Amino acid sequence: MEPQKVSGTIASRPFVIETGKLANQATGSAVVSLGETVVLATAVISTPRPGCDFFPLSCDYEEKYYATGKIKGSRFIKREGRPSDAAVLRSRMIDRPIRPLFPKGTTNDIQIIVTVLSADLEVDPATTAINAASAALMVSGAPFAGPIGAVRVGLVEDRLIINPTYVEEEKGDLVLTVAGTLDAITMVEAGSNEISDEKMLEALELAHSEIKKICELQVQLKDKVKPEAVGVLVAEKNAEAIAAVEEVITKADLDTVSGKLKKEIKNAIHALEEKLITAKKAEIEAEKFSEGDLKSLLNDKFEKNLRANVLEKDLRIDGRKLNEVRALSSEVGVLPRTHGSGLFNRGETQILTIATLGGPGKAMIVDTMDKDYERFYMHEYNFPPFSVGESGRRFGPGRREVGHGDLAERALIPVLPSREEFPYTIRVVSETLSCNGSSSMGSVCGSTLALMDAGVPIKNPVSAIAMGMVTDKDAEGKFKNYKILSDIQGFEDFAGDMDFKVARTEKGITALQMDIKVKGVSTDILKEALTQAKVGCDEIRAAILAAIPEARKELNKYAPLIESVKIDPAKIREIIGKGGEMIQKITKECGVEIDVDDDGIVTITAPDQAGGEKAKKWIEQIVYIPKEGDEFDGKVVRIMDFGAFVEISPGKDGMVHISALAPNRIEKVEDAVKIGDIIQVKVVEVDAMGRINLTRVIDGVEMKRAPRPPRPSGDGGRPPRRF
Repeated sequence: MEPQKVSGTIASRPFVIETGKLANQATGSAVVSLGETVVLATAVISTPRPGCDFFPLSCDYEEKYYATGKIKGSRFIKREGRPSDAAVLRSRMIDRPIRPLFPKGTTNDIQIIVTVLSADLEVDPATTAINAASAALMVSGAPFAGPIGAVRVGLVEDRLIINPTYVEEEKGDLVLTVAGTLDAITMVEAGSNEISDEKMLEALELAHSEIKKICELQVQLKDKVKPEAVGVLVAEKNAEAIAAVEEVITKADLDTVSGKLKKEIKNAIHALEEKLITAKKAEIEAEKFSEGDLKSLLNDKFEKNLRANVLEKDLRIDGRKLNEVRALSSEVGVLPRTHGSGLFNRGETQILTIATLGGPGKAMIVDTMDKDYERFYMHEYNFPPFSVGESGRRFGPGRREVGHGDLAERALIPVLPSREEFPYTIRVVSETLSCNGSSSMGSVCGSTLALMDAGVPIKNPVSAIAMGMVTDKDAEGKFKNYKILSDIQGFEDFAGDMDFKVARTEKGITALQMDIKVKGVSTDILKEALTQAKVGCDEIRAAILAAIPEARKELNKYAPLIESVKIDPAKIREIIGKGGEMIQKITKECGVEIDVDDDGIVTITAPDQAGGEKAKKWIEQIVYIPKEGDEFDGKVVRIMDFGAFVEISPGKDGMVHISALAPNRIEKVEDAVKIGDIIQVKVVEVDAMGRINLTRVIDGVEMKRAPRPPRPSGDGGRPPRRF
């Protein structure tokens, strides 16, 4: 293939798509550049999987440290290994808008690998990776109903910015990633600082206007390349099995599949399966079709009936209204030794969330391709197989768990107190104990409960809901009818066309995530979904506040205590001491952890009040600058012929002249004090060199210097010479 190139401008940065130069043995490959960020995407279409009942698409985003001129931080392993959480999240963002645009039933293995070759350290490469993946598919000849484009939107000082820099993202109120086609939006991922629905919709519309430009460039590239179509195998349904299901299962049968509990619905489906298999036992034995064929087709028929009941009768499988939220309950303080805990129930979905507090030293150090940083707030989401009544092997968190944890984390970050106000490291873990839809949004609600129970002074409680949609399309794929559902349960999620997750406070949106199974939705539909979601979130927030109206005023008795001391940065060296001797001594004797930042904030994490107060007082004494008139109980640490050195605070001592050690004249310092004695002293002078002169105080009386003794008599009052 001859190299081909198209170019344009996105947010004042040159945007270039090339193909035919790199990785030409892949089915399709593209190199996309945005400024100095360069991303290679490859798409390989392999042979079909016989009998596969899912679409075997895999998407991988690969961070390369060389892309930013970095060498991996690990001392022993320099090769990139297990993907970071950031890479996992970006892999998911590539997969989610692409997957719905392949023919339903595709069984070919399709692998997309996106490799970051160069990153400018200014703009996140994630959207460039999505654009590159789409471009690779467009030139591959795959039956991909694209293209898709993706951009990021920021909000700084009420101004929307396309592809904001990292600096703009950090000081802004919105980080929004949007993917879409020429006609509609297909994926949304956002974290925001309680912004309004109107501003979010404005950002989505701005994003789509830029996405259209990116899609048009990909169409131009495909027209230049003119790729040969690559055939894929789309699994076909057994015609005899279809006829068998239609013959046995009636609309009345399907309408019996309902219930508020997942078990009730499953039992009803199993009853229909048994009826169907019994009726067609002879055909199954004759191998005209299999039990699996019949069950799969019955499931399809059940889902179509579920959709028809919603569209035609506003009837949901559990009898709820379209905008009705399932039964809610909340509880806090459910575990005796944890720092904070919350139990959130919504229908059959049950989330137990635990909050743990630690000192600044417990922050997580994240080493990634583009930047290293510390995480002082972490949310982790677990989804064990028992939560859906199944057994299975556990291999650590999967991509879905990483994604749900990140979404819940983004939802709570905007309401967390500042580091100055609350200097704790916070780790929140949500355990999914039972799931029938929307467990990720349940973990947001559980996190709010656990944080408030732990005494974290969050600004506003956050509630969250998952919205769904059922559509009816014409032959061209355009909507004839659609219905939006509040608080979707599991069967509605599988059978529906949209999963739209919304987290918000009373003031505004803190996080969004949208995935769809159709080719896109308009901003008008998203506006309707946001409006309906707000009503549901208000109801859920009321259930949270019924359990705990506000964050506890005091921390749990088992939580560590944190004291902060602001010192002159020039005094940090004194706190640390030579070779760390002083700070190690304090931590050991007081049983605390001490963190010192470059701005002079000293943070003490203590298991109890006594240890924390002791360490704080010790540090304050080290950095204290004595003034004339200050009095101390000091320890004699050194004796010289002319006086004694007394330690008035750790690492700081002053000198008491021999004439100011006792009320009467003494011949030797040892006549008044010895090393180790504790004596009361008073500062009489701090000279220009910082040296401290002291006098002793006995029974409230200062020992003034005795007058100099008279010189021996002789010539001129001088002592006689000796020869």
